[in-house]
Amino acid sequence: MRNARLWAGLLGIEHSCIERIEYDEDEQLLVAHVRPSRTRRGRCGRCDRRCRGYDQGEGRRRWRALDLGVVAAVLEAEAPRVSCPEHGVVVAAVPWARHATGHTRAFDDQVAWLAVQCSKTAVTELMRIAWRTVGAIITRVSADIDAKVDRLAGLRRIGIDEISYKRGHRYLTVLVDHDARRLVWAAPGRDKATLASFFDQLGEHRCAQITHVTADAADWIATVVKERCPQAVRCADAFHVVAWATDALDQVRRQAWNDARKLARTEPKRAVGRPAADAPARPGHERAKALKGARYALWKNPETLTLNQSEMLAWIAKTDPRLHRAYLLKEGLRHVFAVKGVEGKDALDRWLS
Repeated sequence: MRNARLWAGLLGIEHSCIERIEYDEDEQLLVAHVRPSRTRRGRCGRCDRRCRGYDQGEGRRRWRALDLGVVAAVLEAEAPRVSCPEHGVVVAAVPWARHATGHTRAFDDQVAWLAVQCSKTAVTELMRIAWRTVGAIITRVSADIDAKVDRLAGLRRIGIDEISYKRGHRYLTVLVDHDARRLVWAAPGRDKATLASFFDQLGEHRCAQITHVTADAADWIATVVKERCPQAVRCADAFHVVAWATDALDQVRRQAWNDARKLARTEPKRAVGRPAADAPARPGHERAKALKGARYALWKNPETLTLNQSEMLAWIAKTDPRLHRAYLLKEGLRHVFAVKGVEGKDALDRWLS
């Protein structure tokens, strides 16, 4: 009995009886012969209802279990069929695996967790399965969780965005719960119909409970949110706010560049070849050339500037107060989101003034 409990713990199975353990030296495989406990026998594989037996099925089956160190392990048991009043003739449920699968619950759960935490190569090599199998496992584990947990319950503050896949040619609309900091919904597409399907699933009552919605400035998001959650406060995410400030800064830079080009047109042209020592200076031309290359120095964060870019910003501060002021406004807005909290609110008040 003590050894049976030890093996049950190692294999991660419950409500089961271990008949015997074998080790196949040719296949380097550990085979555990098991059977469901008396209370778990004769149940429908889909609804778990007790049903009368139908036949013995197609004989014994195997389920892949978690490896024991470097040794692969499987569970082997009979797979009889039962007659369910609702689902008809189906294979009887087993307590160690989900219906119509070839892996144990513990194996499925570990693969699903690894798929979230690790790379594709790490999951497939560690668990010794194909990536297609990982996809099938994630589908059934997710369906099992959705049947027990309502992911959309208690939503108050949500975030909406899209993400590309398949080399950027396809998109998913994703929604996150800011309070729980987790993904709650995703669907292929990035249009009004896709987002509307989420609010249809959420329902009118729960839509009325949403207080804040964060998103970018996409019209297809703003239109649906305004229609379905008119009471919610719509918030722009920090990335897009700073991006808008950066675009405004670049408009100021282009204006300064165009002004320098206009000045350069009024300056005398130099002769072809090497300029003479006493040739007249062309400040407009040199300024236009410098401003054209100042784009990345103005865009980058101060902590990531190179030496040349830092010198470029110092030159702008001395020669173009308007452009330098625009740069400081962009950095001041970025600082608001960097410090956050009360300090961020105070910084935003100073920025708005």
